[in-house]
Amino acid sequence: MPLQAPFFLVLGTGLLYWLGGRRSSGHREDEWLRSAAFYAGLLSIIVALDWPLDDLADKLFLAHMTQHLLLLMVAPPLIVLSAPWLRLWRPLPLGFRRTVAKSVARGGWAAPLRALGRLLSRPVPAWIAFNVALVAWHVPALYDLTLSNEAVHDLEHATFLVTGVLFWLQVIDSKPVHARLGYGARAVYLTAALLVSWVLALVLAFASSPLYDAYAELAHRPGGLSAIADQQLAAGMMWVPGSIPFTIAIVWALYRWLEPTGDPSVAARCNGHRLRHAGSQ
Repeated sequence: MPLQAPFFLVLGTGLLYWLGGRRSSGHREDEWLRSAAFYAGLLSIIVALDWPLDDLADKLFLAHMTQHLLLLMVAPPLIVLSAPWLRLWRPLPLGFRRTVAKSVARGGWAAPLRALGRLLSRPVPAWIAFNVALVAWHVPALYDLTLSNEAVHDLEHATFLVTGVLFWLQVIDSKPVHARLGYGARAVYLTAALLVSWVLALVLAFASSPLYDAYAELAHRPGGLSAIADQQLAAGMMWVPGSIPFTIAIVWALYRWLEPTGDPSVAARCNGHRLRHAGSQ
């Protein structure tokens, strides 16, 4: 089976990241951990979008759901954790970087793009975008369309990846971007998103008949699965493995929140109190 376009796009991104790291001055251990997270994120994209999982997704809802989870809940947090933004930018020619940065920052053509960026960099819009993408692309009419139209299928996957990155940027500090939420708020933010995915999983699991015609009409499925069994397995994939990244992040956020000065908002208030107290003496 020939390699497909996602493989070469990911390969190019990985090459840029490697070149950007050659002149890095960061702490060696931190750089190694960030690099490992980044390459793991790229690998999860390849697994999701290339052979054999991509071919199997046309025949099994379970495989298609696995793709979705990799693009929403595995690749994005790994990429955000790696904080690759400056490192990906660094290898490009200086003149090109200056021209692009000036055009995007000041150009009239980019005004709508800047406005959209400011909106989606905020926690609530990012949360809404992530969950609307998750739910909307599982509406039967849209889902069936992705299986019959390759361009729509590619748009679905791109939407999952982009909204996933925007969502996880609100949870994980990714230099030079810093999450705006305190650790307690991050736990709430994550829990609310987890509940949305659980509701969707329950709808899929307890439906009395197959929801997606594209799968229901298949004469044969790998493993001899029925359409309803395939749908229930996909629901289980979302319910259990799909919950793991959320659970890890929630436990981490709660742990940091319960530390005496773990929450940035708490630390800021404590520092302000100490400064006022010192000024009054």
